[in-house]
Amino acid sequence: MTNEDFLRPLLLLTVLCCVATTGFAQQRLHVHTNAVGGQWDFPVTVDSITDFSVSSDRKQLLLHVSGEASVPFALSQVDSLTIGEDAGQETKDHHKVFQLYITTNDGRDITSRDSYKDCFINLNGQGSFSNYSANAQIRCRGNSSFLWYDKKPLRLKLNEKHKLLGLGKAKSWVLLANYRDVTDLMNTFVFETGEWLGLPFTNHTRYVELFVNGDYRGVYQLTEQVQQGKNRVDVSDGHGILITLDVDDGPGESPLADDNCWTKVYRMPMAVKYPDDERFTENTVDSVRTVFAELEQAIKDKDYARVQTLLDIPSFIKYLQLQEFIYNVELSAPRSIFLHKDGDGPWVMGPLWDFDAGYDFDWGNMYAGHDFFANYRETVMGTNPLKRNGNYNYVPQFFTDLFGCPEFVEQYKAHWDSVKDSIVSHGWNECTKYVEQLRGSGAMGREAARWPIQGKNFTSEVKKMQRWLEDRAEFLTDLIANIPMPDTTTVSGTRYCGSVQVPVTMQRRQGYDQDVKVNVSRDEVLSLMGIGEDQLKEANITMVPLNKDGSEGPNNTNGVFGAWFNGDGEPQDWGHGHVYIEVFTDLWNWSCGVHPDNCRDDGHTVTMQIQYPHEGTLLKVDVEVLFTIESGGWWW
Repeated sequence: MTNEDFLRPLLLLTVLCCVATTGFAQQRLHVHTNAVGGQWDFPVTVDSITDFSVSSDRKQLLLHVSGEASVPFALSQVDSLTIGEDAGQETKDHHKVFQLYITTNDGRDITSRDSYKDCFINLNGQGSFSNYSANAQIRCRGNSSFLWYDKKPLRLKLNEKHKLLGLGKAKSWVLLANYRDVTDLMNTFVFETGEWLGLPFTNHTRYVELFVNGDYRGVYQLTEQVQQGKNRVDVSDGHGILITLDVDDGPGESPLADDNCWTKVYRMPMAVKYPDDERFTENTVDSVRTVFAELEQAIKDKDYARVQTLLDIPSFIKYLQLQEFIYNVELSAPRSIFLHKDGDGPWVMGPLWDFDAGYDFDWGNMYAGHDFFANYRETVMGTNPLKRNGNYNYVPQFFTDLFGCPEFVEQYKAHWDSVKDSIVSHGWNECTKYVEQLRGSGAMGREAARWPIQGKNFTSEVKKMQRWLEDRAEFLTDLIANIPMPDTTTVSGTRYCGSVQVPVTMQRRQGYDQDVKVNVSRDEVLSLMGIGEDQLKEANITMVPLNKDGSEGPNNTNGVFGAWFNGDGEPQDWGHGHVYIEVFTDLWNWSCGVHPDNCRDDGHTVTMQIQYPHEGTLLKVDVEVLFTIESGGWWW
């Protein structure tokens, strides 16, 4: 150990004693340290000399900030201590990179998603905003980002509401790790673009470099928690609704949660975020489900006049276009799709959330990869969204059925025409200001040193992202202009044309993934309808599952058409289903399968009805599918 190593603690004690004699109630003590490269300045509020000490091993400066909690600084890295007031005039430059120092009260790391840890935070506003020190709580958050990556996203909850870095006063905040995204810009670009488009309650970005118990954790994106509140999703107390359509939060992946359900019409996984658990009555989830079903049914019926009273159409169009523009495949799951409603007002899309799975992310290496931007021509909903002919043909029809309404398609095209020339430039101009600070401050260099990603660097990925966005906008301009207008042939009557029977033998052991398909004879169907091939436009065909009494049942699979059927051959949800039929782009060869846990039967007969409008009459042909189910050696 050098003499300097011995002298540094003594020097600091001398400084602290001098400080103590000056008297400085509620002043800021600034600890300047050369840790991690560059000088760091952590402002901490202190009252007297009893608020700091040196550890018994003389290696750490300890700032006692909350009961037994102490913020540690390695003395070998402390450059100097200064005392001063906060800057009186804030520049409000939100593009800067700020510093956030979190110290857990027990000195241990943050590892749980389920429970909060008590902690103390120090936030350096860099002269742009007020510094802030306070007691708080912290836990991990996220789904795939938490499970797959070492750099964990975090949820911060202040003990008291406060404005952080100029953002609206609240208790709950999110620290996005953005580990998958080397640019750290993917969510930021969407937030900036969404705000420019006028989508309500869009989140904001503040970049911080994070320390936890003295350990440098890299660059994080501080933003608002999506929740009901005055400075968040500002729907009224008691009369507002905030929901998310999300596989992870829904009943399939979270069966023990009491705030979720399957939606009634499209059977999407839904979680009710507000009213929350403190305001739930016994029927709250069912009530929200019923209210939402009104909108679902109007969309399914393509009753556009009714839809316009129940849904804010401009927000729906902006939301879908931004999802497709970013190629956010989570629309198909769905995941992180928020909607809100205030009292008797319409449903409104948003806030926007979670976009680091877009930008043509390579899902083939999803657990460890950071590969984006390979192809700007991929689509989620397709060139004809009504038929869901994109890469994700199981997008919930809630998002696509309105493309069967001419008025909607006209509005959709008109809106893109109004934004196509600026949709990249506005958001990217803001991103460029962040890039200058992230690069100029050295933050991304330190991030790369802390979380090295082989073969990737910040500068080259940012260039790729800009080029991809520019190419993507040009591609979508052509795609949207050519979305087909739906056929609105007036149907004044119906004619039942008969039925065809299709026998299919499935293997129980193959479950959902059968080798066989339901092969429907196109010629036989056309013959029953009395039309020729030259009179058929496949785009106008619809199919519905039939109940045993002949009435129409719901489509409850991921296909464009199709259903799960229960043991009696009635259309039913997956949980009670025995066999299923799914029709995607091939209207004459249908996928099929067996629920391996529910079905113990040797066979089922189910019915799908093909419907086709022709010369003012809706022609109908029943397709009776006679399923035989062979055990294939299984004991049942």
